[in-house]
Amino acid sequence: MRTFRNPVLPGFYPDPSAIRVGEDYYLVTSSFEFFPGVPIFHSKDLVNWRQLGHVLDRPSQLNLDHTIPSMGIWAPTLRYHEGVFYMITTYVDNDKNQHNFYVTATDPAGDWSDPVWLEDAPGIDSSLFFDDDGKVYYTGNRVPPEGQDYPKHMDIWLQEIDLSQGRLIGPKHSIWQGALKGAHAQEGPHIYKIGAWYYVLIAEGGTGHTHAITIARSKSVTGPYEGHKANPILTHRHLGRAYPIVNVGHGELVETQHGDWWMFCLASRTCGGYYRNLGRETFLTPVIWENEWPVVNPGKGVLELETPAPDLPETRWPELPARDEFTGSELALIWNFLRTPRGEFWSLTEKPGFLRLHLKAERLSEIANPSFIGRRQQHLSFRAAADMTFRPAAEGEVAGLVLLQNADYHFRYESGLEAGQRVLQLIQRKGGSEQLLASVPYPQDQVQLKVEARGQEYSFYYRSSEAAKWTAFFEQADGRVLSTDLAGGFTGAYIGMYTSSQGAESESYADFDWFSYEGLE
Repeated sequence: MRTFRNPVLPGFYPDPSAIRVGEDYYLVTSSFEFFPGVPIFHSKDLVNWRQLGHVLDRPSQLNLDHTIPSMGIWAPTLRYHEGVFYMITTYVDNDKNQHNFYVTATDPAGDWSDPVWLEDAPGIDSSLFFDDDGKVYYTGNRVPPEGQDYPKHMDIWLQEIDLSQGRLIGPKHSIWQGALKGAHAQEGPHIYKIGAWYYVLIAEGGTGHTHAITIARSKSVTGPYEGHKANPILTHRHLGRAYPIVNVGHGELVETQHGDWWMFCLASRTCGGYYRNLGRETFLTPVIWENEWPVVNPGKGVLELETPAPDLPETRWPELPARDEFTGSELALIWNFLRTPRGEFWSLTEKPGFLRLHLKAERLSEIANPSFIGRRQQHLSFRAAADMTFRPAAEGEVAGLVLLQNADYHFRYESGLEAGQRVLQLIQRKGGSEQLLASVPYPQDQVQLKVEARGQEYSFYYRSSEAAKWTAFFEQADGRVLSTDLAGGFTGAYIGMYTSSQGAESESYADFDWFSYEGLE
């Protein structure tokens, strides 16, 4: 029996929403303060995915200026109707105000339209449902009109939407407030019509350890909805904190062209205790139907790291090379910026075959758009390295590698100028306070930097391009600094390249010949 390994999208890819169009499957995930926003993927077999691009890849679509960590783009929903793809999502600002909008495309690889912002659409986790009679409905969550009975008590609501005019019409309907009395954060609703029933699938219990997926059904799209007596249909909150997969929730149902059903959801893998450096990842599990209700992973009822594969022809895509040589005309799709990139601070053409990062005054510790280009950490154990040439012109100019959870929790492995001397230094930022873990003289412009993680032990090395062996710089740093359990928020760890002049104007730059990343599991 052919099997597959979960997660199907490892690393920080939360809140999966997926659809089938013919024999093709498409999936999007949340992106928060990172740009471009909303990565979109394509698969033929539900297991092997290739990235097509990002839905929000232009500054005109997505202004993330000054967006604090874990605000920004939350929980997109992807839908398809009569030749048009729709992506609807919520932008959450720094005051936690919610702004819902959708974009459209005829090709999921883009270009996608500029946003259509919706008025009087409170709450988060917006979704669309196309009914058989031609009507389209918006659904999301909101504070109950009658008020909250307890903190984070939310109402799942539905309203017709006129997509030709980009506005909600008709009355709002409260359709469900979750399965468990007193459960909080009812969110992530998706509506499906299967047979004679309308189903609303939601998440409740919050996106932490008590996360869960529940379901209700009705013969009318506006309700009343009947909760399933077997709710929650998927959760790991009862398995204890030592179970290797935790905070399971936020599901999406997909039917294959052969009539089989599968569920995508988010979950996290723990490492070195209850620490989740990789954030929330995308998992896949089978579903059957009994008495017109779904049964998730029948006979087991939990997510597994290894699962029998869907009955679809296996379609593997070419693997991304472990090393990016920066020889293309555009950055590879795995790379992201922190917030919307402002200014011409990076180039693949100024020195062909290199990524040039100009120094900006912004620091990584600021809520800004620093000179940073990073990719997700996707393995609990991994090796990443880069070849960099950098000549600082003044004190405070730095360039190197970064392991990032957010502005207040990260490692910076930098080359710089201190007291007139060229040095390599490793700085740990934890809770907003910085600690110099190591510093050595290094007078050369060219250096190769490497970080190797074995679980929560992160070790740092360096060498010149002529050297065969790596020199240990600092070993077994505590990687838990990169976990959401210490740093807070909803994102996962990033690894990337970074330069800064730390508040000063500068004409300096760093040239990266290559960057490599590989899992060690």
